[in-house]
Amino acid sequence: MSRTRTERLVNLVICLLSTRRFLTAAQIAATVPGYEHDPEDPKDHEAFQRKFERDKSELRELGVPLETGAASAFDTEPGYRIARRDYALPDIPLAPDEAAAVGIAGRLWQHAGLAAAASSGLAKLRAAGVDVDPQATLGVEPIVRVDPTFAPLTAAARDRRTVAFDYRVPEQDAATSRRLQPWGVVCWRGRWYVVGHDLDRAAPRCFRLSRVVGGVRVTGRPGAYEPPRDLDLISYVARFSGPIERTGRTTVLVRRGRAAGLRRWAQETTPGAEFDRVVLRYADVDFIATQLVGYGPEVRVLEPPEVREAVIQRLKETASRHDVTPVPA
Repeated sequence: MSRTRTERLVNLVICLLSTRRFLTAAQIAATVPGYEHDPEDPKDHEAFQRKFERDKSELRELGVPLETGAASAFDTEPGYRIARRDYALPDIPLAPDEAAAVGIAGRLWQHAGLAAAASSGLAKLRAAGVDVDPQATLGVEPIVRVDPTFAPLTAAARDRRTVAFDYRVPEQDAATSRRLQPWGVVCWRGRWYVVGHDLDRAAPRCFRLSRVVGGVRVTGRPGAYEPPRDLDLISYVARFSGPIERTGRTTVLVRRGRAAGLRRWAQETTPGAEFDRVVLRYADVDFIATQLVGYGPEVRVLEPPEVREAVIQRLKETASRHDVTPVPA
């Protein structure tokens, strides 16, 4: 049963991050869920190569330090690995949406919906004689939240089961009921989307998970449909989500020499003795608050009040879960 592209990328990052040697495309295909194919079938193998090339390009665009090389002088086929010396740097200069996408691998490693597949991939590496470092994924702390509907929608897409949910868009006060055959769940610009076939509108649609009201109801039997072949979920969401209009403006204090990713999209920066004054544009309060909280005590919000309150609320939620006193925003 095929995996979503998000799951495949997560497991590819974990696979390449967990070994010091270069892995060939054939070894990766035999290890990472989502790359299963018949290498003796020319069409099947060609489809795998196209998929693998797209995934490599996407990882590099996200800033993942993907290296190409050979395990020994006798190898004729190129291999791949992630350069941990670069990947593990405390201040990788990525924009917040890039950092969120790269960080999915670290956070979802602990997610129940993906842990089994990731563990299976590492077990295959060990069985093939590859030296796996069990500590390789520790210390990665991405700026990303998983919506409550992530798990049921991912499971439904994996099992090919129809779902129903209530969905609210900003232009309407009341939520509407939607029936969807989900093809996959993907993260785009720091937000989660489900893509699939809308049964009521008889057309493909994508829905933002944060706008789903209430729970997701599974209504169909497993294997009830098949998604389109060679589906590119990210390209689909990018086409229909449109440009983000950042009309909001927030002023924050950023500790000198810290939060490089945040500084990359600063509109104004005024140097200070201990903290720099940084002005940022944003599209919505929830999104900017989530990004700022991810930098912890390195960032403090000055204005506007709604962003400051949203950050404080998230700090309180985190503190309540860990029984600590939150640092003022």
